[in-house]
Amino acid sequence: MTLLLDVQNVTKRFGGVTANESVSLQVRAGEIAGLIGPNGSGKSTLFGAIMGAFPLDGGEVMFNGAAISHIRVGPIVRSGLVRTYQQTRIYGDMTCMENMQVSSRASQGNVLSLLRLKARGADARAEDLLAFVGLHEKRFERAGRLSFGQQKLLEFAMALMCEPKLLLLDEPTAGINPTLINGLIDRLQRANKELGVTLLVIEHNMRVIMNLAEHITCLAHGRVLASGAPDRVRNDPRVLDAYLGAH
Repeated sequence: MTLLLDVQNVTKRFGGVTANESVSLQVRAGEIAGLIGPNGSGKSTLFGAIMGAFPLDGGEVMFNGAAISHIRVGPIVRSGLVRTYQQTRIYGDMTCMENMQVSSRASQGNVLSLLRLKARGADARAEDLLAFVGLHEKRFERAGRLSFGQQKLLEFAMALMCEPKLLLLDEPTAGINPTLINGLIDRLQRANKELGVTLLVIEHNMRVIMNLAEHITCLAHGRVLASGAPDRVRNDPRVLDAYLGAH
């Protein structure tokens, strides 16, 4: 498979704290990859580094064969690389062609109108994606009235509205009612197989990520601890000691 994302020895420091140190990982087109590690291991910082949220202190990020380390978030999103967040963010007045930001007015808009804003004029696609994530019946409700799990599904639909080649998902099942998790997993797999979206997923639910991902990277203290097939990572003594053994 074609290499879609190539993170090469990325280092990021905040003052005297090193959040990522010489982190390397690769994601191939068409796969679902996982990123795990204890809290504070640098996973979300790495997503920020990939997305151009801040300057790197070392290393390079390549996406679809092009260096993107010195490009701003907006052009990165336009190139087909999109992310979601640990805490659901509803983007109210930004299109996919602009830098994603939180809008204070977002929760006042109805569900369908928010997707239309993501790609103006794409009404049919907005309706289809709401049906895809199971929110079509909620399309005329205010986004702020949705449950937390439904808001995560809405954010997922909004990310898909951008037609990403690669979608970075930051703890998609966190805070979701257990009864909704299996449905979300199914939709992630369908987005991968039916819509052709490659996924890189941060996830703390080990049952979810071990069954979802084809390849997993584990971070600890800002460094890559282990990388490989799920069974290999799950049984790695270093991973058991640093992460899985603590749960």
